[in-house]
Amino acid sequence: MLARSIEVFAPHHEELRKRLIIVFLTIIASTTIAYGLSERIAKLFLAPLFQASPLINKLVYTNLPEAFLSYIKLSLLIGLVASFPVVVYQFWSFIAPGLKKNEKRMATVVVFWATVLFAAGAAFAFFAVLPKMLHYFMSYATPDLEPLPKFGIYLTFVARTMLAFGLSFEIPFLMVMAGKAGFIRPGSFRKKRFSFYAAIVVLSFLLTAGDFMATAMLAIPLFGLYEAGIFLTAIFGQHKE
Repeated sequence: MLARSIEVFAPHHEELRKRLIIVFLTIIASTTIAYGLSERIAKLFLAPLFQASPLINKLVYTNLPEAFLSYIKLSLLIGLVASFPVVVYQFWSFIAPGLKKNEKRMATVVVFWATVLFAAGAAFAFFAVLPKMLHYFMSYATPDLEPLPKFGIYLTFVARTMLAFGLSFEIPFLMVMAGKAGFIRPGSFRKKRFSFYAAIVVLSFLLTAGDFMATAMLAIPLFGLYEAGIFLTAIFGQHKE
């Protein structure tokens, strides 16, 4: 019985192994390219901080390997983000054999919208949210109170903020897919609106690591995205038997 089960699962195991290798190699390649551009990317991330306060024109690091490790972490994060479309496509392609022909055609649509929403969230965080947050935080700096932000901690802060917004902007996409898959009725999103609003606030608080200002700036657009998800689910998320 066990031998037969293993024999049946073997093709799926090989398929999963092949797709995981593709994902792994894509992440490695993207991370390697990102490391070659890590200094330019770091300068791009530093620009909003320098613009937020005239008192800051450089960052510091206190541990000898900190700068090197910061570039490595930054490159890995950029590699993961750049590999996002490939990861989504490989995941969808793995489950596609069990889907109908018309559902297989959704692979391109799934990858496209998942990538667009993630990029939109990360861009919104970098161009709209981050400058306001940094300007507020730097308002506490005075000639008598000098800020000395650490290089590694600042890059982690920027990357965490962009990643949190990018993942959170996937909410409308996940709502539509849940409706199409029949996991939840589209009308349930409308009926349980306030429960989901509470969950959004908690999620925003966790994703921003307890930063109340960042929590508010993440939760408010997520409320709008949730309402957009309700609207889109009513149009595109109807589950067909």
